[in-house]
Amino acid sequence: MFMRTFALAVICLSVFVISVDATIVNVALPTLSRELHADTAQLQWIVDAYTLVMSGLLLSAGSLSDRYGRRGSLALGLVLFALTSGVAAQAHSADLLIAARAAMGVGAAVIFPTTLGLITNIFTDPVPRAKAIGLWAAMVGIGVAVGPISGGWLLEHFWWGAIFMVNIPVAVLAIAGGLFVPTSRDPAAPRIDVPGLILSAAGVTALVYTVIEAPTWGWASVRAAAGFALAAALLAGFAAWERRSTHPMLDVSVFLNRRFSGGSLAITAGFLTLFGFIFVITQYFQFIKDYSAFQAGVRLLPVAASIALASILGPRLVERIGTTAVVAGGLAVFAAGLAWASTADAATPYDQIAMQMLLLGGGLGLTFAPATEAIMGSLPAEKAGVGSAVNDTTRELGGTLGVAIVGSVFASVYSAGIASATALSVLPADIRSAMGRSIALAHNVIAQLPPDRMTAVRGAVNRAFLDGLQAGSLVCAGIALGSAVVVAWLLPARAQQANALPPNITRKERQLNP
Repeated sequence: MFMRTFALAVICLSVFVISVDATIVNVALPTLSRELHADTAQLQWIVDAYTLVMSGLLLSAGSLSDRYGRRGSLALGLVLFALTSGVAAQAHSADLLIAARAAMGVGAAVIFPTTLGLITNIFTDPVPRAKAIGLWAAMVGIGVAVGPISGGWLLEHFWWGAIFMVNIPVAVLAIAGGLFVPTSRDPAAPRIDVPGLILSAAGVTALVYTVIEAPTWGWASVRAAAGFALAAALLAGFAAWERRSTHPMLDVSVFLNRRFSGGSLAITAGFLTLFGFIFVITQYFQFIKDYSAFQAGVRLLPVAASIALASILGPRLVERIGTTAVVAGGLAVFAAGLAWASTADAATPYDQIAMQMLLLGGGLGLTFAPATEAIMGSLPAEKAGVGSAVNDTTRELGGTLGVAIVGSVFASVYSAGIASATALSVLPADIRSAMGRSIALAHNVIAQLPPDRMTAVRGAVNRAFLDGLQAGSLVCAGIALGSAVVVAWLLPARAQQANALPPNITRKERQLNP
């Protein structure tokens, strides 16, 4: 029992450090804008390069960990993550930092699927497994929320590279602890599905890259259409190949399992809206509330605490009322919190914002753990690596889409507000244009204005920002609520109900619905 608990602690530490890194840079964006002269597009890529590469490689990494062993994959991923974190800390330009963040995503892609794969094989009984996955989900959610807090503290006491250097001792500790984690692998692993590896990585990468760049190209542009068409063709080719292959990396018929597909949708929607909200709220705290980076991070503590508590409570509620009510209800609560958060303005007291965040985190905590258990409980233990990879891909894809979509909505509304503000009409056109592309640059311009103009310009900039925040939050709320409705219809309350498939489903496909 002690060794299983120790192994779970090491696994949770590993997933915690890579989850923290997904959001730790958010509070550093104003600093990076100044220190590395990064524009808004580069800042978005500093955030998204990490999750883009991780999303593209998760399926491949999960398949390889099933074949060659999960403990070794975990150690390899942690070593890569530590080394590339050191490179990121020493970057002297925005482009180099983007490249280093992409390299960190490779290490994270190797780590992530091994963690759930190990848990599924260490905790084979359903009830202990559900509790272990609940703790794992809590660590992922806490890591995402704690990223800005730890980043803010490090920025106040050290140089900006410290937000990456901190990964190294944590990774070393996890590597040492990993020596005592029991390994596992698929005993009947077929030969490597090379075409599947290539098609899955290329398809997911093309999709995420296009979503990130579409706001710059224009959503209706030829380049965006070509990007989405390429991604669709690659992913369709992947699905077709996997169905024909004698040794598929992923049996795509698993998506016929309503618990698997319903859980995947819930995870994607939850992370999409969470990452999108954190992207805008950290800037709200710094630019509208004038908090320091650390103060902004600390203000996110209610999200982290409520995610942790609800993630532990979620599996217990599932035992009583079923997965459907808990997951769909969690998304609905999250949507309500987002809708409330959209009303924030410069005068909103923090205690009201804290209550909004308690709703947000509580809803997410109720969603993540039961949805993850639904996904992992749908697959045999020997396929845990690929199942974990699908689960993790939905998380990272959702997070990346959240930053891209909400960032695009926010940027469009904010720039339109800057362009139409009469208080800014006295400024040169090139200055107004630059202010519309970067809130950080807008505040730098404000600081250089004479006192008689400063108040009016700051008010116009803040109004444009708050309009963007409201639009982004409402988009997140709409996505969360729509997903709650679909999940309530799609996700069975109990594992046995997943067997209620149409009569034309094959015996093999039924076996994927335990």
